[in-house]
Amino acid sequence: MKLLTRIKISYAFVFVLPVLLILATVFGITKIGLNAMERKYDLDQSSYEMILDPMSMLGHMTSSTIEELESVIMENPDKLEDPVYLNDLNVRLNNHSSYLLVKKNRMNIYSGLPAEGAYNDDLNYMPEGEKRESIYIVNDLPYHIQQLNFMFSDGDTGQVLIYTNVAQVMPQIRSLIARMVIVSLIILFLGSSVAMYWLYRSIVRPLDKLKMAVENIKDGNLNFSVTAETDDEIGELCVAFEEMRLKLKGQIERNIQYEKESKELISNISHDLKTPMTAIKGYIEGLMDGVADTEEKRDKYIRTVYNKVNDMNSLIEELFLYAKLDSNSVNYSFAKVNVDDYFQDCVEEISLDLESQGVDFGYFNYADKDTIIIADPEQLKRVINNIIGNSVKYAACGRKLMVSLRIMEEAEFVKVEIEDNGRGIAKKEVPLIFDRCYRTDASRNSSKGGSGLGLSIAKKIIEEHGGKIWAVSTEGVGTTMCFVLRKYKENGIYE
Repeated sequence: MKLLTRIKISYAFVFVLPVLLILATVFGITKIGLNAMERKYDLDQSSYEMILDPMSMLGHMTSSTIEELESVIMENPDKLEDPVYLNDLNVRLNNHSSYLLVKKNRMNIYSGLPAEGAYNDDLNYMPEGEKRESIYIVNDLPYHIQQLNFMFSDGDTGQVLIYTNVAQVMPQIRSLIARMVIVSLIILFLGSSVAMYWLYRSIVRPLDKLKMAVENIKDGNLNFSVTAETDDEIGELCVAFEEMRLKLKGQIERNIQYEKESKELISNISHDLKTPMTAIKGYIEGLMDGVADTEEKRDKYIRTVYNKVNDMNSLIEELFLYAKLDSNSVNYSFAKVNVDDYFQDCVEEISLDLESQGVDFGYFNYADKDTIIIADPEQLKRVINNIIGNSVKYAACGRKLMVSLRIMEEAEFVKVEIEDNGRGIAKKEVPLIFDRCYRTDASRNSSKGGSGLGLSIAKKIIEEHGGKIWAVSTEGVGTTMCFVLRKYKENGIYE
């Protein structure tokens, strides 16, 4: 849910929903209050208008009594001279905060008013029996008066007046209004509280989690996770923060691994340099001490020293090249290369060297003669020499070494396979052979020469060409090194 949607819902909680609840509550409370007043004051009808205009209610009070009196006036007006009946009628009116006053010839013949002798002179006698209403003050109290005019059987004029104490009615109206206001405020408070709590859970809590995450990162702790609890903008922020944390953690782990590998590289190179240096020192001391006392021995010592120096020079050159590859400072000279022509030239040079070492070499090109790749010829040749050089170095003892180079064409790639029947590589070591300075012989025996950087260099060169390199090997059977290079497209795009 988006943040804007949450704000809209919060607005509904704070304004729209409380208004609806208030209206429903006011309707219910008013209905209950009006029903209570209808019973208490004997109203002939009740409406919500009475809450806004309480005076309009006064004309509807004591309705059943008025109807009864109208019936008595019509049928037996002399009954209004019966004190028993009038007392009973007054008692019933007292239950509605009302009082009875009866006049004959404008003189009081019955009064149920709290203040004796009070009567209404403002309502004039109407012989037609018209009902009249007014407000009259009795002993400083406001009364609502309903008057019925009639004629006794003997022809005397009569008046029936019902006094209702307005002061007792208004407090109930005010109490009803006060209850509605209080309930409305409670609804507004609860609605606002719910909206605030909901916004707090959906906004403030995720922000607190992000704050804690920032504190962890500041302290160097990346071993935690930030989960998105919502799918709004804050949730997206949590997802982005978690991605940043993972990338940062991965970068730090890579830096630690790189530093570890760098230390291991320095240690391995130091070991590889120390061995020929020790040998050179020993042979030179032998020459200085006269151990090589014949011309033949001196020539042997000098040739050995020369070979060791060459090994050291090759090691330093490979280390220097790897450092340039690792820092992406090698300037490649990419060009369009015809696969058939290029590998024919490579094979002619390689085969002569391998034949001199007693190695059987086979070359098989299954690609189209017009197939073109984009490559740096010098660096690609280095890859092939490094792979074949490893095959020669780690040939199986007691078995004639055979090396095959195969070129195959696929839809978008040219695949090169270099297979030998050497010692092979253990299955668990195959994924590690492209790591820098890795050797399958844990003792780092340098009798075969090399720095352990050859395959690592080959991997970096192939990857810079946009390709991929891998190995398939069976221990005791042989190894096949494979790499692919992207073909050149006719539209000139190198993918």
